[in-house]
Amino acid sequence: MAPRLAVTLGDPRGIGPEVVEKALALGALDAEVVIVGRGEQARRSLRPEDAGRIAGQAVEEAVRLALAGEVDAIVTGPVHKHALHLAGFRYPGLTEFLSHLAGDVDVAMMLAAGPLRVVLVTTHIPLKDVPAAVTTARVVACGRIAERALREWWGIAAPRLALCALNPHAGESGLFGDEDERVLTPAARALGAAGPLPADTVFVRALKGEFDAVLTPYHDVGMTAVKVAGFGKGVNVTLGLPFPRVAPDHGTALDIAGRGIADPGSMRTALELAARLARAGR
Repeated sequence: MAPRLAVTLGDPRGIGPEVVEKALALGALDAEVVIVGRGEQARRSLRPEDAGRIAGQAVEEAVRLALAGEVDAIVTGPVHKHALHLAGFRYPGLTEFLSHLAGDVDVAMMLAAGPLRVVLVTTHIPLKDVPAAVTTARVVACGRIAERALREWWGIAAPRLALCALNPHAGESGLFGDEDERVLTPAARALGAAGPLPADTVFVRALKGEFDAVLTPYHDVGMTAVKVAGFGKGVNVTLGLPFPRVAPDHGTALDIAGRGIADPGSMRTALELAARLARAGR
């Protein structure tokens, strides 16, 4: 039996409805698709808080369906964080919102583009707060979540992890900061992972197939690597949930919404990966 996917269209003012429609029209998908909130999400002339309410409620319904076993995975269209906040969904992003909806489970955000898989140790926080948030315990926890997902969803029996350094040249023996030696090296040992390795080489090595995933200390270093490696084809996967959740790697693109020019490539990749992970997780 083909897996069932609950698909939300994201912020109705954005390109979500368009890219979902285009992605589904690109050819047969080995999955049954349930569009959540199609009627409301098709409207574009909305106040931001109304758009945020529609997008947030659609995510809540998709998670309800997944937890009830009525769908096997969910795919979420791009949302507008400010609109969600105006509507009362006060989470840094959908990753944290999904964690709460699933019972406040510990999750990690993975970005994937082709052979490159990047797991973020910290997500939507100011850069000045990153060093304090990158603890050995948090890195190890993210690594364990990644290992489990790579085994259970990707079928990789012995995942090979690498740690991306926080500082230039992995701190250069303390010359550029001691966090890599003091915080990341013990985490690497605990995980049996390579590193910490400098950001200017670790992603190249992963793209060549040396690692199955790279743990990165902060949002932009990981996001930049993935988007340079495969912009328009990358996806966002929430690890640690009791069901797969996949999303495209782009935002709402309010500036081009309604013009019919949005690229559905990332959404199509998200749908295909969600179907694959759903089958593997059964």
